[in-house]
Amino acid sequence: MLSPTIPSRPRYSPFALAPAARAHLIVAERSDALENQSVPTGDHAPLEFWAVSGDCRAPVGDTILNGVHTCHFRSASHLLSRLSYRLAIEAIGLHLYVIGTESFIWDVVKLAKQFGMNSDEYHLTHRGSEKRRVYCIHCKTMTDDVTTNIAICAGCGANLLVRDHFSKRLSAFMGVQVDAEVAGEVPAIEEVYP
Repeated sequence: MLSPTIPSRPRYSPFALAPAARAHLIVAERSDALENQSVPTGDHAPLEFWAVSGDCRAPVGDTILNGVHTCHFRSASHLLSRLSYRLAIEAIGLHLYVIGTESFIWDVVKLAKQFGMNSDEYHLTHRGSEKRRVYCIHCKTMTDDVTTNIAICAGCGANLLVRDHFSKRLSAFMGVQVDAEVAGEVPAIEEVYP
């Protein structure tokens, strides 16, 4: 469970459509992100659902499912590339919904901010693993999918203590060398982020 007590920890909320939006674009890290969710269609503003299929054999492209324009992508980077193009030509009134893990959410938010969207124009819902992206403050390398309290930096190889401080600018948790004072003196490594 994501801890609400960490001051730098972003706050997430359950998925819900914004009532005043001109158009809705749901961007999800997984194609099953809206499973068991009530998504109204019909008289509402246009609604699109973009998701990463996660399977290179799965069909990609646009379809209409239950009245919702749906587009599947083979990778998150493919989705982000298309989203970049979309946001560059988008008019005011689009509401963006991001559903996924923390690193995916903040990659999308960083892109949205580049195109002038503010926090009132997007809605964030955490769904999936609590694995962390860790930023090494020593060599500035990102290490993805960290599940333990101590991680080995993918860049410099330092033993990093994974702090609970989250940087929205970097889309990552801070990692500091745990054995900086006494080389090799590393606390027990524990699985803490499933």
